Amino acid sequence: MAQVIVQHDPDNGRYAAHVDGELAGFTEYEMLQGRHVFFHTETDPSYAGKGVGSTLIKEALDDVRAGGGTIVPLCPFVAAFVRRHPDYRDLVDRELWKQIRRSERPNE
Repeated sequence: MAQVIVQHDPDNGRYAAHVDGELAGFTEYEMLQGRHVFFHTETDPSYAGKGVGSTLIKEALDDVRAGGGTIVPLCPFVAAFVRRHPDYRDLVDRELWKQIRRSERPNE
């Protein structure tokens, strides 16, 4: 497979992966309390199983780390990546993650 090029687009809150100049996938985030809250990731179905999504998330998280940032992985794909790669767990703001998840539960 061709090389995956990941570009950060902070104005639109996303990282985009390109293969041969074509958009192959993206992950979106919002800034909350200075944290990157990743909430959605998509890859083009034609790239499924080819490592585009993993490369995209790895490079996005490496970029957050290089900037001294932290993340909240609300996106299931990002959360699964962090579970599979323990060396990224230090980026997770677990307290904010818990607060967000608690606020999403309906009142009982």
